Amino acid sequence: MRSISRVAGVSINTVTKLVVSAGEACADYHDETVRDVSTQRVQCDEIWSFCYAKAKSTPTAKAAPEGSSDVWTWTALDSDSKMILAYEVGDRSAQTTIEFMDDLRARVTDRMQLTTDGHKVIRPGFAGGWIV
Repeated sequence: MRSISRVAGVSINTVTKLVVSAGEACADYHDETVRDVSTQRVQCDEIWSFCYAKAKSTPTAKAAPEGSSDVWTWTALDSDSKMILAYEVGDRSAQTTIEFMDDLRARVTDRMQLTTDGHKVIRPGFAGGWIV
C-alpha cells in the first residue's frame, strides 16, 4: 500500500480508504447476487491466518489490539464453476461454523454433496452437526 501511495502521489490513508470501500462494495455485491445457486458439489474448508499476533503470542505481545489472535476464513466453493458461494471470517468455534453453514444453506437451492476436512462441528452425528 505504501508503494501504491508513492506511485499515485496520494496519502496512504487515501489508499486504505479506497481499499476498504472496494472491499465493502465487493462484499455487498456478493451478498446480493450469489443467491439461489443450483450446484451438485460444494467443497468447504477453513484457512488459518492471524491478526497482529498468533494466539500463543498474543498475551505477551506489546500493545496487542483487541481482537488480536488466530483468524479463520471459512470458504464454500462450487466444485464445478469454482465460484465462492459463501465465506465467513472468524474463529474455529461452533458458533462461527453455524453462521457459515447457515449462510451457505441460504444461497443454494438443491441438496448437494458437501465435502469438508472433517472438522468435528461440521460432521453429521456431532451434536449440532449439519446436513445441508
